[in-house]
Amino acid sequence: MNVDLAGALELITRVVGVRGAMVVSADEGLVVAESSMDGIEGAAVAALTAGVVSRLTRATAAAGRSAPAFVHLQAEGGSLLAVPAAEDLLVVAVTDPDVNVGLVRLELRRMAEQLA
Repeated sequence: MNVDLAGALELITRVVGVRGAMVVSADEGLVVAESSMDGIEGAAVAALTAGVVSRLTRATAAAGRSAPAFVHLQAEGGSLLAVPAAEDLLVVAVTDPDVNVGLVRLELRRMAEQLA
C-alpha cells in the first residue's frame, strides 16, 4: 500500500461537518491511521465500526446478498459513515448531523479506491 494516508484523511476532514476520519482494520477493529478532532475516541469508534460492518456483512451473506458497499449509522448527534476498502480495511468518518452525506461518501470511496 503506497498511499499518503494522512493526506487522504485530510481531504475527508476538510468536508464541512466531518469531525474526524480514520482507516480501520476490519478484522481487529484497530485504528490504522486517523485524523480526528477533539472529543472523538478513535479506538472506540474503530471497534464499533468494525463490529457493525462485520455483522452486516454476515447478515447480508446469509440473505444471499453481497457485502455492504456503504454503511451509514445515524444518531441524533451525528453519523458514522464507513466504506470497505482493500486489504480488509475500512475508511470511516464521524460527522455532525447536518453534514452533506453524499460528499462525504464520495471522499470515502475515493480513498477506498486508493487503498485498492
